[in-house]
Amino acid sequence: MDPRIFDYLMLVLFAGAMIAIAIVTRNRSKSVNDFLLAGKKGLNGWMSAFSYGTTYFSAVIFIGYAGNFGKQFGLSAVWIGVANAIIGALFAWLVLAKRTKNMTSALESKTMPDFFEKRYDSKNLKLVSAFIVFIFLIPYSASVYNGLSSLFEALFGIYGYGWVICLALAILTALYLFFGGYFATAVSDFVQGIIMLVGVIVMVILFMAKEPVSWDISSLTESVTHSWFTTDKGNMPWIYDNTTSLLALIMLTSFGVWALPQTVHKYYAIRDKKAIMQGTVVSTVFALIVGFVAYFVGALSPIFVENGLISAELAGDKIIPAMLVKIIPYGLMGLIAVLILSASMSTLASVSLASASVVAVDIYKGRINKSAEDKRVNITMKVMCLVFVAISVILAILNEKFNIAAIAYLMGISWGTLAGCFMGPFVLGLLWKRTTKAGAWASIISSLSLTAFLVVFLGYHKNGFSCDFGTAIKTGVSVSPLIGVICMISSIIVTVVVSLLTKPPKKETIDKAFSKKVIE
Repeated sequence: MDPRIFDYLMLVLFAGAMIAIAIVTRNRSKSVNDFLLAGKKGLNGWMSAFSYGTTYFSAVIFIGYAGNFGKQFGLSAVWIGVANAIIGALFAWLVLAKRTKNMTSALESKTMPDFFEKRYDSKNLKLVSAFIVFIFLIPYSASVYNGLSSLFEALFGIYGYGWVICLALAILTALYLFFGGYFATAVSDFVQGIIMLVGVIVMVILFMAKEPVSWDISSLTESVTHSWFTTDKGNMPWIYDNTTSLLALIMLTSFGVWALPQTVHKYYAIRDKKAIMQGTVVSTVFALIVGFVAYFVGALSPIFVENGLISAELAGDKIIPAMLVKIIPYGLMGLIAVLILSASMSTLASVSLASASVVAVDIYKGRINKSAEDKRVNITMKVMCLVFVAISVILAILNEKFNIAAIAYLMGISWGTLAGCFMGPFVLGLLWKRTTKAGAWASIISSLSLTAFLVVFLGYHKNGFSCDFGTAIKTGVSVSPLIGVICMISSIIVTVVVSLLTKPPKKETIDKAFSKKVIE
């Protein structure tokens, strides 16, 4: 009997479970509120926490980030996972969860652009931010599909059929999202979260038990010799220094989630104070375990090279799949595949939901057809989920074929741009009554402009100003984590300065936003 039969069976069971969830929860998405916020009651802490954690970590983390940066930084890369748990989970929940729930409930906002409209009394701000969300979540979604494609090609030896894998995964994700909405996503996230915890524990045990391998962990704590680009660092060496690169990644992946629509959305639908306390603890523990294991495994890649198990010439996106093939025995490959599949599908569902909602609620209902019935808006949102998935798959296939950008940097440009635009308007909008509409506009405009400028400038700076535009852009995107951090810091500063220099918000708007305490 083919030993891989158990691997295939596990994949079939996983797909069946996701389809079953879609069928069982199909009656929980009949209205816009049901589809987006899981109904009036909301979700308990455990489901909210797992939904947050599985949205946070995807194939991009396991394959793109762990592979690229584990190789570059060695065990120092583990600090990224630790910071994700402390800053991206613990601090984020403590600072944002209750405030987001209270203010979005008071303003009756269902999406981040909807929040901007009602918090800053600006329909145009809502429209522009909706377009930004939809456009810049596409490369992130595409990077997830690319990561899964690389994994399945390596584990199951089906090279050259990445597009088939992307298409199959897209259909499965779209199915349970279309029928069940956020409630189906939350239920599947809970199941997938359990799978992820079991899977990462099994994975790290298998890695450490591998024989014969010389586990000289001390060698991984030495200074990393891999430069981000080359050893020639030009006249601004700090930009390409490993310390700068590591700090940029920690900041982007830890603080960036504070202003991403797909992660912030989890606070909208949380049930009560008890649920927030549960969610804070559970999401932190979840992030610590998953983040630590992902980057720890990636950091082991130099040992695999030294022992001749993988090639030193492998691209960063291919490192983790190649390591898994050498470690995971038949019969358990299915578990590891389902582990990363679980991490990715939950992210894809959340990203698709966030993008589709801004089109249906903020653009269609908000500007095109203001009198549209709830049922029509709900149908539009479901259709847009399918459209978003289709566009993401097409971009993923094109990226696979033409090698447009590494997985990690597709995520970097997406997270960096969104967090750069929204960090000031969203976070300060929750915390500071003086935040103004002009400050929000200034953040968005300056962040978009700064991102475009830095991508082009740094691309030409590294390659020389005589290089072609395509090469410059590709190189500039490779510095996306640092660009994202610069834009996040700029967003806070610009929002504060412009808010102080402009007319304060209307008193009635502020009173409404800050008065209602759904959760004390």
